[in-house]
Amino acid sequence: MSEAPVISADTPAEAERSAGFVQSLERGLAVIRAFDAEHSRLTLSEVARRTGLTRAAARRFLHTLVEIGYVDADGRLFSLRPRVLELGYAYLSSISLPELCRVHLERLATRVDESVSVSVLDGTDVVYVARVASSRIMSVDLGVGARLPTYVTSMGRVMLAWLPPDQLEEHLGELRPLTRYTITDRDQLVDELGKVRAQGWAMVDEELEEGLRSIAAPIRDRSGGVVAAVNMSTAARRGPAAAIIAEMLPHLLATAAAISADVAALR
Repeated sequence: MSEAPVISADTPAEAERSAGFVQSLERGLAVIRAFDAEHSRLTLSEVARRTGLTRAAARRFLHTLVEIGYVDADGRLFSLRPRVLELGYAYLSSISLPELCRVHLERLATRVDESVSVSVLDGTDVVYVARVASSRIMSVDLGVGARLPTYVTSMGRVMLAWLPPDQLEEHLGELRPLTRYTITDRDQLVDELGKVRAQGWAMVDEELEEGLRSIAAPIRDRSGGVVAAVNMSTAARRGPAAAIIAEMLPHLLATAAAISADVAALR
C-alpha cells in the first residue's frame, strides 16, 4: 500500500492565504488530523510523511501537543489523548437545537412527503423551534415560534408522558374541545399518556383539527430525559391510521433516535 501523504500541511496555496493566516496553527492541526481509526499510533516519520512536514517540524509540533495534553508519547509511538475531544466539543456545544435538527428534518420530510417539526415544552404549550413544511396544503399554518396546547398535540403528549406526576398538572391547562374528537376528560387523557409512554410515541387523530393527523416521538438527552419532540403531520384522507403508522412511524422513530444521539453528544 502506498505511503503517500494523506494530509497536506501546505494547503490552501500561498496565493490564497489571507494576511492573517497562521501557518504554524495550520500545521499543528494537520498533525492532529494525521491520526485516524486506521492510524491511531504513529511514529515521527509517519507523521511527517502523512502531513508533508519535515521530520524536524513534525517533532516540534508533536512535542508541543504532548506538552499541552493532546498527544501521548510512548517510546517511538505517538497517539491522540482524550483531551483532543475538547476541540470538537467546542463546536458541538455552540450548536442550537434547531440547527442540530435541520438536516434530520429535511431528510425525514423528503422520505414521508409531509411537514415535520420539532418543539419544546413551555408551560401549557408546545413551542415550535424547527419545521420543514411540505407542499401539501393544510389549514394549520405553523412556523418557528408558533404555540399550540400540549394536551391536543402529538408532540405535547410525548413530552407530557414522561413528566414526573407532580409536574403534569401545571403543563396541562384547560382541556377545551377543539374538534368533536378532542379528549377533554383528564382521566382519559392521563390514560392516553400512559399508552404513549408504554409504546414510545404518540398519535393525535383529528383532535386539533378535523382532517389533520400527527405522530410524534421523544427526543432525549444523554441521561435519557425527554427534552423535545419531533413529529410529522398528515391529512387523515391519506389513509387509515394503521397504514400511516406502518408507513411513517419507522422513519419518525429513526429520526428521533438520530437527533437524540446528536443531542447526547453535545449536552
